[in-house]
Amino acid sequence: MSFAENLRRARKTKGMSQEELAALLGVSRQAVSKWEQGTVYPETEKLKTISNNLNVSLDYLLDNEKVENESWYEKKSSEHMTGKITIISAYENVMATCYKVQSTGRMRGGKRSPRYALFGVSDSASFWGQTTTFLGWYEEKEQIEKEMNDIENAIRLGQDIYKLKYNVKVIQHGLKRIIEEVQDGKSEENN
Repeated sequence: MSFAENLRRARKTKGMSQEELAALLGVSRQAVSKWEQGTVYPETEKLKTISNNLNVSLDYLLDNEKVENESWYEKKSSEHMTGKITIISAYENVMATCYKVQSTGRMRGGKRSPRYALFGVSDSASFWGQTTTFLGWYEEKEQIEKEMNDIENAIRLGQDIYKLKYNVKVIQHGLKRIIEEVQDGKSEENN
């Protein structure tokens, strides 16, 4: 399914009109209509807000593959994850306490650009919905799936802290994000 179809389905499942969603996002109803027609896409910042307001993952919204009701991760996690865990991301210098994690769908970019991003979801809510914290970048789907599975297992086992293991170090070059090669624990920049 496309972003447009996923957005429309999630909005209707939530019982929300285009006008109500537009008001929450601070955009016109016409903007929401164009998103649902697939003629334009919302800004990146709006995607996170849409995800929070409709209680779906970014992966669900952006996934072009056929999905039933939830993203590939939310299907698994909804049955198992009930505790909280503090996640440490050394590359991003972030520490966040979350009750679940979610990922983006595959992102476009250059040859050495990260393809996936991981977010921690806390149980505190704001006007815009659940609070999410960016945790890390991933090069391959297998890496982020393994990380998410390990986090789920850590929560299930009652661990208090989890340190990200499979994320990649990314450096910013202008508007581009590029995966930095790491050798023996040292980045090429430091060699």
